[in-house]
Amino acid sequence: MMKPISIIIDCDPGIDDTIALLTAFVSPELDIRGITPVCGNQPLEKTVRNALQVCELGGRTDIPVYAGCFKPMIREPIYGQFHGKSGLGNTMLPEPVKKPEAQSAVDFLIAELSKAAEKQEPITLCCIGPMTNFAVALRIKPEIAAGVERIIMMGGAYRESGNRTMTAEFNMLADPHAAHIVFSSNIPIVALALDATHQVMLKPEHVDEFARVSGRISTTISELMMFWDRNDVRRYGSRGGPLHDPLVIVYLLAPHLFESEPARIFVEHESELCMGQTIADWYGKSNLEPNAQIVSKVNSQAVIELMLERLSRYAGNKGTL
Repeated sequence: MMKPISIIIDCDPGIDDTIALLTAFVSPELDIRGITPVCGNQPLEKTVRNALQVCELGGRTDIPVYAGCFKPMIREPIYGQFHGKSGLGNTMLPEPVKKPEAQSAVDFLIAELSKAAEKQEPITLCCIGPMTNFAVALRIKPEIAAGVERIIMMGGAYRESGNRTMTAEFNMLADPHAAHIVFSSNIPIVALALDATHQVMLKPEHVDEFARVSGRISTTISELMMFWDRNDVRRYGSRGGPLHDPLVIVYLLAPHLFESEPARIFVEHESELCMGQTIADWYGKSNLEPNAQIVSKVNSQAVIELMLERLSRYAGNKGTL
């Protein structure tokens, strides 16, 4: 068996973050070094609590959770609109026994990525929330970039319009200054934007399938996924909700299910009208080299099938690796 991919999951749970985490937990191809919740879909207190609860639900209390930044770098916080008051829809999970680590997410990222650089064993960052934690870490110690293999991130909108404003996707709008820093870092980036995630709709019939196969977490999965239904056929072409964050984990597990195009990405962080807009230079107009691969096509059926297979591992005693 190949050596597992060392990853850190930077997130703001969040319903789709939760589905992403539960998928990663039962994927032995991934060595999860830590989870670093940030202010995003919910205030930090809730995203940390949700991360701890999901670790307990998934039987992965062995994974350390480090509390991150409590607000964006410059702007005031905004919060998600589709995750309910707790961030987990109507789902009620027990108060977590697991506690966050004493070390902050920023300090953890600096320490872990410095060690990775020193050992020449770089780590992949999975960024599925606003990128405040990593941007602050880069500002404190830019050398940690050498400890990052690449960033697989969910965020942005290019040929698609925004989902929080006319022009901006939520993660980018929540902290555009952090996104600007990360995209300016010269670290290899794979960008899963709305252009990709809107191709993978979690439809009501899929929810039934996930509930049927996911064993001891089936009730929770069903509740989360039903809450995620946007019921906006005009926007998406069908009932259901787009599987944003889980695509980052699926990309790591099965990159052949995705097609991408190189481009230079810019993030608007000054104009209020277009704040958080991501602009792709597809054709070299800026005379700058591409800084990302933007995923443009997804084999949506194969993605759903892979996720069904993974979450079926929670049936019986397979929930803990």
